[in-house]
Amino acid sequence: MEPYSAALPLATRDAGHHPGVPPARRPSSFFRSWQPFRSKDTPPKLAKPPIDPPRPLPHLDNQSVSVALDDLDRRLLNEVQSDFPLVQRPFAALAERLETNEDDVLARLREARRSGVIRHLSAIFDVYRIGYRSTLVAMHIDPHRLDEAAAVISAHPGVSHNYGRDHHFNLWFVLAIRHDSDLEAIIHDLALRAGARRTINLPALKLYKIDVEFDMVGGTGRMTRRNGQRTTPRRDLTADEVNLVRVVQSQLELDPEPFAAPAARIGLSAEALLQRMETLRQEGIMRRFAAVLRHREAGFLANGMVCWQVPEERAEEVGAVFSAHPKVSHCYKRPTYEDWPYALFTMVHAHERRECDEVARELSAATGISDFATLYSHTEYKKERVRYFMEESSSGSGSATPSAARDEANPAIAATRTSLP
Repeated sequence: MEPYSAALPLATRDAGHHPGVPPARRPSSFFRSWQPFRSKDTPPKLAKPPIDPPRPLPHLDNQSVSVALDDLDRRLLNEVQSDFPLVQRPFAALAERLETNEDDVLARLREARRSGVIRHLSAIFDVYRIGYRSTLVAMHIDPHRLDEAAAVISAHPGVSHNYGRDHHFNLWFVLAIRHDSDLEAIIHDLALRAGARRTINLPALKLYKIDVEFDMVGGTGRMTRRNGQRTTPRRDLTADEVNLVRVVQSQLELDPEPFAAPAARIGLSAEALLQRMETLRQEGIMRRFAAVLRHREAGFLANGMVCWQVPEERAEEVGAVFSAHPKVSHCYKRPTYEDWPYALFTMVHAHERRECDEVARELSAATGISDFATLYSHTEYKKERVRYFMEESSSGSGSATPSAARDEANPAIAATRTSLP
């Protein structure tokens, strides 16, 4: 049995029992409400988390859950994904681009949000530059206890995505925490709580492509290319900038002047708020302000995580080829392990699984890389934004009003949120 080593990426075996493993340290103040499992000598009992377990749904490979959209709907969705106007009346500006009127734009966006096509419309920040860090974690869980373990993971406030996937490593989640928090201890604690038999930590070593935008007109996933090498160092945000992050990360109201209310919450005019947002965007702290779509409701029913066994000396070359494909939404380089030899990760979105498989074959043919594994998600346990800096505002020290950690409830989505094609 491998001992826990803080000097290496976390890799735990038989997480319920670790002779010689130091007990997990208490996470930082961001997770004060998260009580770590302390005993290193007894298996953990799965605590009942404050999240309902997922409900099984029929397999969706041959069932369309996409929403009917006309041509103007599709062009509007492309605009709000890629070039949302940061002006006091953004919906009027969108209407002018699309040769319609403001009321029509608002009505269409309200319907897109109600039907679940739009998941979120807000600022999107660079996690690193605002003082956080994130990682991808994979666990091997007893399949009979997968739902229980997933509920434990989903209850953590730093977990944004949590999926069951078809693989020996059957639970995958994304964790974001403050940069001064003990990431290894938090992952170790989660492994104990979930009863993971094996856990691997897979932080991004190089980012080749990010920021998915679904082409609603052409029917392909077109992406914003972004190099993983940051050109400016991380800096501490000022108190005013933290307050701004708190309010503009929230769902934008679909009103004619939507920036007036969030600006007033932090004592600014809408014009001043927009100027500060533009400054953060120019610095790369705010990546963009945009709508994020739910891929299934937008018509992209299948997504596969294709993982590639790539020699170190070819990683840059192969990563560039993968990133150029229009149906690849994300491409990262991550660590490898003895039982996980795959260094490059690509996310592929398509209308059907067979399209994902075809994309994987195309990428393999283009690079000569034949050793790969495609992991399909069968259950979505959690998919929501991590709310940054909300621990300060909830204590009353900030001027921003705290908002709920979860996105607004959506009745149209609640019944179909858990099972995936």
